[in-house]
Amino acid sequence: MKKILAIILVLAPMCMYGQKFGSINSANVAQLMPEYKSSQTELDNLQKVYDEELQYMMNEYTKKVEDYESQRETLPENIRARREQEIMESRQKMEQYYSESVENLNNKHAELMEMIQTKLLKAIKDVGEEGGYICIFDLSNAAVPFVNTALTTDVTEAVKAKLDIQ
Repeated sequence: MKKILAIILVLAPMCMYGQKFGSINSANVAQLMPEYKSSQTELDNLQKVYDEELQYMMNEYTKKVEDYESQRETLPENIRARREQEIMESRQKMEQYYSESVENLNNKHAELMEMIQTKLLKAIKDVGEEGGYICIFDLSNAAVPFVNTALTTDVTEAVKAKLDIQ
């Protein structure tokens, strides 16, 4: 009997105060952040630079192939072999450039998104601490398979206010 009374005394304060749970779709909020929009612009501009350079390389490659094709029959064997080697090297350089540009874009994207995510997570944490939430669930990923949003408080507006976005 004393054990039951002790358990009731320990649990009573927890039951007296409603436990607060929050929910947010962080992906939607991230897209509203000015940093997200500027990062998209930066990535688009970088993509354009890489595309222009690749187009230049493709034009040079096409020109080499066309010149070679038009003169192939009249070229001595050693010049023909050298030009074929140049064409093959140009193609390899294009392929390498393409791979490097994709990797660079992916790295830049990850870098920019990490900065945005860090700022967003800090705002969510601040709202959670200031609002006395036990937990805030992120609805934008499947880490938690089910969240009954009727039993949680949507903290989206509070986080947006913390980030100074509309």
